[in-house]
Amino acid sequence: MSSPTPDRPVTVPDIASRKRRHDAQPIVMLTAYDEPGARIVDAGGADIVLVGDSLANNVLGFEDTLQVTMDDMVHHTAAVARARPRCLVVADMPWMSYHLSVTEAVANAAALIRAGAEAVKLEGGRRRVPVIEAIVAAEIPVMGHLGLTPQSVLSMGGYRVQGREVDTARELVAAAQALAAAGVFAIVLEGVPDVVGAAVTEAVDVPTIGIGAGSGCDGQVLVFHDVLGLGRRTPPKFVRRYADLGAAAVEAVSAYAADVRGGRFPGDAESYHGSDELHQALTGDGRHP
Repeated sequence: MSSPTPDRPVTVPDIASRKRRHDAQPIVMLTAYDEPGARIVDAGGADIVLVGDSLANNVLGFEDTLQVTMDDMVHHTAAVARARPRCLVVADMPWMSYHLSVTEAVANAAALIRAGAEAVKLEGGRRRVPVIEAIVAAEIPVMGHLGLTPQSVLSMGGYRVQGREVDTARELVAAAQALAAAGVFAIVLEGVPDVVGAAVTEAVDVPTIGIGAGSGCDGQVLVFHDVLGLGRRTPPKFVRRYADLGAAAVEAVSAYAADVRGGRFPGDAESYHGSDELHQALTGDGRHP
């Protein structure tokens, strides 16, 4: 099975069918938080653009994802949607947007859809099944997220690899099966040993998308700022940096500042010129240089 054709938008059913054991190409997912980022991700050939709650760390300056609100996510989802990407737009449901009641969770998921998302993603295992079932019943596609779930950073005691023990690994497999039965169309697996990522992938019929979960998943996701070298933090072990745009941007700004201070910018090419008559009327001099 091949990936969707370049002239057709990627849909939820397209992604749901992308199991590598069925000879499908691996799924490519990348985060974006605004219109320019979404255009870059889409033009680069990704299948899914995730408006992640990692917005907190990478754009808003927070230390963790717990500070992001529904208003933040709606605002940035709408910005991403304005790029009109071919790739599927998935929006994270932020912390406490699906924890208090099923009714509130469905309403919050709907708000993200109205902002331009085509699906939502939420974190957690079997305890999230009632919420997932309700959102799916409202005809809103849901992507699951298991393993290292950043919204659980306090209860986990930090960003720690999950599923290192046999019992916890088996629980992840069981949780993935429960999420699949509840109706998710895909599952993100974060921060688990590669053998666990492969076991979960084999145990479910929906595709898995790994981030620090090994090469056995049905796809991979990374953070936009990590891939391009734009972040302020040292990237996690599972990141491969493909560019250092942060350093290039600092160099460009430094060159601009030097040109302004040295009187080299703006030059003749960057200036609008009035007519000779206007110049003479305003200065009393001869021709404009």
